[in-house]
This record gives sequence, structure tokens and C-alpha cells, in this order.
Amino acid sequence: MNKTDKIYIAGHRGLVGSAILRKLQASGYENIITRTHSELDLLDQAAVSAFFKVEKPDYIFSAAAKVGGIGANSAYPAEFIYKNMMIGFHIVHAAYENSVKKLLNLGSSCIYPKLAAQPLKEDYLLTGALEPTNDAYAIAKIAVIKLCAAYNKQYGTNYISVMPANLFGPGDTYDLENGHVLPAMIRKFHEAKISGGDNVVLWGDGSPFREFLYSEDLADAVVYLMEYKNAVEIGEFINIGTGTDITIKDLAELIRKIVYEDAPGRTCKITWDTAKPNGTPRKLLDVARLNTMEWKAKTELREGIKKAYAAFRENADRKLNGDKNEI
Repeated sequence: MNKTDKIYIAGHRGLVGSAILRKLQASGYENIITRTHSELDLLDQAAVSAFFKVEKPDYIFSAAAKVGGIGANSAYPAEFIYKNMMIGFHIVHAAYENSVKKLLNLGSSCIYPKLAAQPLKEDYLLTGALEPTNDAYAIAKIAVIKLCAAYNKQYGTNYISVMPANLFGPGDTYDLENGHVLPAMIRKFHEAKISGGDNVVLWGDGSPFREFLYSEDLADAVVYLMEYKNAVEIGEFINIGTGTDITIKDLAELIRKIVYEDAPGRTCKITWDTAKPNGTPRKLLDVARLNTMEWKAKTELREGIKKAYAAFRENADRKLNGDKNEI
């Protein structure tokens, strides 16, 4: 990519897209296109097609998606499969129709079989049954991966798919019912600290292992891949992660400690609601292929959580002082 090339970020206000936007701006890219949902409905194929015909982007980061934790995936499977598939299909096809030079498609580690061997290698895709609590989302993401691969094969396009580990960072969604585990924990422990509550209830039994990747590291990785690597080198898709994981129980204790660092002598109890699902027992990505391409994650988990919590507190303070944007 040249600094003056026209770059479109789909989903620029989300956790991933906003991190990519900051990375591109910091790297000196001058011609970045963004659209909010009210300006461009990615579920509307005609609108997407018209937008591409007018703007003619050279490069695309496809980071728009309907996302959520176990609760949201279980409650709204139809929305997760339909919206994510349509968003991906509309963007990829419009990119082809308008001769986009290169596209990067963001996926999710939930595409892997529930009981696949660990760590998860790229060639484990479709070798077993998916986790039932998020299979609708996974199927949509797999479909878009296969679509990119098919266009590369049939039309000679240069579409890259990447599978990141569980993401967190500035701009995350801290919804207690539908959010992901790490940001939901940050909010629960913060609210307990502020209110003086002595008990935080968390889903499952704390035994699953999860790998977490700071969003700024992901942005660094995908910009690097867009700048220096092509689909023929990457293959169908490539994992992006840290190569290390942690139990949900240990994660909860780490977040509790970070949240209460400025409240010496205070803490709260953690209660596990074992009636709620655990999800996949373990999701650790094999990142050997990416590491051979001279990229490794830089942000240690504790450091990343501290940064994420600081960003959450800043937004929470703004909301309390009159900013009506959701935190």
C-alpha cells in the first residue's frame, strides 16, 4: 500500500475497525474512507455496490460484523448467521466488481471445531463439530473465508482472511448480557467497586482456557500483512494471536486485582454460576505461520487489561458527565 492509496475500513467505529483506523493514521496513510451504518447499510447489496462504484477503493479492511458473547450468540443465532454472511458477501463481491487491489477479511477463532487438538492449526478448519453456542456466527465467518478463497482461485484476486484470538481493548463493548467475557468482567468488577458491592457473579465454572489479543496488536498485524504479504503466501487464512492462554478463573482474578488497585484494602467475592454454559473448553491458536512471517504480538495481557480498563473508565466518566454515547 502507498500512503496515498484509497483505503476503505468497513466497521471503523468498532473495536477492530477503530484500532485499524488509528494504526493507519499513525503510519501516515492519508486517504482513508469510512462510513457509519446510517451512511451505508452493509446489509443492502445495492447500496454497497453503489458505494464501491463511486468511491473505487484500492484496499479494504473488512472489519464490520455483528458480534457478541455466549449470551448474544445463543439468543440471536438467526441474526448472527444472516447479518455476518451478508456483510461479508456484499463487501467481497463489490470488491471484485470494482477491481480492488487487495482485501483483508476479519474472522474469528470460533470457526474451529469445539474439540479440536490444541493449539489450533489453520488446517483444523472443518475437521469436527462446532461449539453449539456460537455455531451460527462461526458458519457465517467460515462462509466468507471460503468465498474469499474461491474468488482468489477463480478470479485471481488478492483477498486475505485472518483469524484473531479473543480481542479486547479501547472501544470495546461492555454490555453485561451480550458482550464478550473480558470487557464484561471489567464492567462487573468496576461497578462492584463503585457501588461497594461485595459479590460478582460470572458465567460457567471458570475452567475454560482462552487466549486474548490486544486490539492494537491485531491492528499492527493486519496492516503489516496488507503491506507485505499476499494471499498466495498466506493461503486460505492465517491465525493471529499471542500463542498463550489463561483460564477464565485466572482471568477474573487478574481483572479484579487490576480494577481494585486504586482501592487498597477493598475487594469483592467471585461467584460462579455453573448453570450457565462454559463454551468451548479451550481455544489456543497456533501462531507459528505468522511468527515465521516476522510478526509477533507485543502487548502482555496484564498491560493490555490495564490500558483497556483506563479507556473504559475514561468513557464511563464522560458518560456520567453528560456524554450520551454508549460505553
